[in-house]
Amino acid sequence: MTDPGREGTDAASVVDVPDAAVPTTIGRASAFLASGTLVSRLLGFVSAIVLATAISVNGGAGDTFALANQLPNNIYSLIAGGLLSAVIVPQIVKANLHSDGGAAFINRIITIGLVVFIVVTVIATLCAPLLVRLYGGGFSPEELSLATGFAYWCLPQIFFYALYSLIGETLNARGVFGPFTWAPVLNNIVVIGSLILFIALFGGASEHGQAASWTPMQIAVVGGGATLGIAVQAFALFFFLGRAGLKYRPNFRWRGVGLASTGRAASWVFAMFLVTQVSGVVEANVASTATGDASINAMKYGWLMFMLPHSIATVSIVTAYYTRMSSHVRDSRLGDLRDDLSSALRSSLLIIVFSTVGLAVLAYPFSAIFGQRYSEVASLAPVYLGYLTGLVPFTVFFVLLRVFYALDRTRAAFVIQVIQTAFYVGGALLVGALVPLGSVAVALAIVLSAAVALQGLLSAVYLRRALGHLDTWRVLRRTLWFAAAAVPAGAAGWGILTLLGGVAEGAFSVDGKPGAIITMLIAGFAMAVIYAVLLWVTRNPELRAFGEPILRRLRRAR
Repeated sequence: MTDPGREGTDAASVVDVPDAAVPTTIGRASAFLASGTLVSRLLGFVSAIVLATAISVNGGAGDTFALANQLPNNIYSLIAGGLLSAVIVPQIVKANLHSDGGAAFINRIITIGLVVFIVVTVIATLCAPLLVRLYGGGFSPEELSLATGFAYWCLPQIFFYALYSLIGETLNARGVFGPFTWAPVLNNIVVIGSLILFIALFGGASEHGQAASWTPMQIAVVGGGATLGIAVQAFALFFFLGRAGLKYRPNFRWRGVGLASTGRAASWVFAMFLVTQVSGVVEANVASTATGDASINAMKYGWLMFMLPHSIATVSIVTAYYTRMSSHVRDSRLGDLRDDLSSALRSSLLIIVFSTVGLAVLAYPFSAIFGQRYSEVASLAPVYLGYLTGLVPFTVFFVLLRVFYALDRTRAAFVIQVIQTAFYVGGALLVGALVPLGSVAVALAIVLSAAVALQGLLSAVYLRRALGHLDTWRVLRRTLWFAAAAVPAGAAGWGILTLLGGVAEGAFSVDGKPGAIITMLIAGFAMAVIYAVLLWVTRNPELRAFGEPILRRLRRAR
């Protein structure tokens, strides 16, 4: 199916490189987003390292805080997380055509959001004991008590997460991208400070690994610090509304500005995220039975490591494309939408394919940054490898889902989510019944990767019918091209890792954080250079689209 009356032009033609990956304006926006995300993620890893130093990776205390600190994310994702990205950006893009530039719509959306988020946060916090029992079915009574204490401090994060996303997505829809990715830097600074204070006052992981040893003050410092960081992150965005041409004024007149259509789109996204919570509950209960081995906290660290390349590359690239995709749909330019989809996929996979291979090679040194003992490293690394099997499918699905949102096909996305959840829940239950406790977290990670791959495939099939061609063969050829360069780069990285002693207990690469970091820097740099050189000499358009503007600036600087 083609766009009636219009032939889609390749978005790549905006730059001076044939078949290039990223238009210049998108490239600049993505680079700025990526820089903020990179700084934030690096500080996030520092925060995670300090947290592991304070309460360890494996053990009762670490798992209870991981569960409690995840609860506000779960509730927020259910109530608002997908709604804001799926609905707010396209609706604000449409509202920009209003006579007031969408100001009334935005003020009313923010007001109704604040009211709903306050109510949800209060109810969730009052229900903390019930929520902990729902997700922590495998915990002992002492662990349930500690998790509940953490939850009372952490659940107010729901409001601040929602506020951050509501204001941030509003800024993104108005073309102001930077604050959304830089504000988390403030959050990480606050959290790191609170954890350093905890260690200074109460000591490290060796003294706090068991749930029964915690006091209310210790719970307050860790849980309260986590919530304070999210609050600072959220309120910082208000200072940037003026840059987007907005001045927020509470407006409780919620009729007459198109909120009904917003609500219809949001209802299916809400249902979709409600379904995802089913898999979250099952996963948490299965994983919590393995406390003492790789369990909830190990999966949290594995997911944190997994999200690093996704957040820096895919999210930064797709966030810059998403507003434009919504504009294409608003203006009935489906040819341009298809071009942007292809470009976003190729640009993201350029980095993600290499990240999958490179991070698989460095899985043990990466895990050693968080583990206090080799036993923790040896339990965390396989979990991370399990997640990495799904990094490419996860990227593809993430990009495709933004197209669903731009097209307002949220009901179709819901149906596909139901299928994915059924697959994952069935697999997770089999893991709980058949897999030894020491391998539960690894098996859950692999099952999730398979479920996301299925979800991505179904999404591609649906969009192929809705949009016609998706440039599938070009995207597939590029992916194989990236893989052909990434494999020898990974082999070189493995050779360097072997020269440094491998990954056995006592090896330089896993025997402490300094050795792990040095190993990652040396092997990672070597792999990146080899990958880039192989793609450059074979004249890969995606790499040249990124590299040639930089080279031109360097030549002019001379």
